[in-house]
Amino acid sequence: MNLLLLEEADFIAADRVILRDRRLTHMQEVHRSEVGDSLRVGRINGLMGSAELLRLEAGEAELRVNLDQPPPAKLPLTLVLALPRPKMLRRVFQTVATMGVAKVILVNSYRVEKSFWQTPFLEPEAIREQLILGLEQARDTVLPEIVIEKRFKPFVEDRLPAIAEGTLGLVGHPGNFPPCPRALSEPVTLAIGPEGGWIPYEIDLLARSGLQPVQLGERILRVETAVTALLARLF
Repeated sequence: MNLLLLEEADFIAADRVILRDRRLTHMQEVHRSEVGDSLRVGRINGLMGSAELLRLEAGEAELRVNLDQPPPAKLPLTLVLALPRPKMLRRVFQTVATMGVAKVILVNSYRVEKSFWQTPFLEPEAIREQLILGLEQARDTVLPEIVIEKRFKPFVEDRLPAIAEGTLGLVGHPGNFPPCPRALSEPVTLAIGPEGGWIPYEIDLLARSGLQPVQLGERILRVETAVTALLARLF
């Protein structure tokens, strides 16, 4: 935990917070904090800054906070992601939050198993939990926007063209395609498929909506690896 994230409910005054949950445990067992110590803090979807530990007891801690720094800028990226398998989904949520993705759209695909959509990891609180873990790692406060689109064809035909308009539209896909570009500064709409890859019909439909296939080489990557590799290369 590189940043102590503060919820609205933690505030008892404009500059005072009370902590009683896992963050308190982390302060006690990992940081071994003592009264008077200074900690890095941030308000979820708000500013970052520092906090002085005023009181530390077995069941709660009180801090005086000073929030005066903006969070890091998000990547100019919308990530269209075929729903990964549930265990991987949690790690992907953490990864996109850590790397600064602004918006993720989870979509269906021919190779996405129907049972994946029933996972409790898609519940709003479960998603938020993983995103917060990613933000804590990266020292960021702003939660990525997560959108769920269960019907591939209507989304790609009806809504994706407007999303991709004015951006560089790319589809990560192995094959005889141009290499993924490097170190971009322009906005990007990037689609990443399931571990088995997009089927040809899906690639064609994405291309008609403005997203062109690019590749990272001959190796077939797991979804979480592909997400990390493509984002690191693009930005």
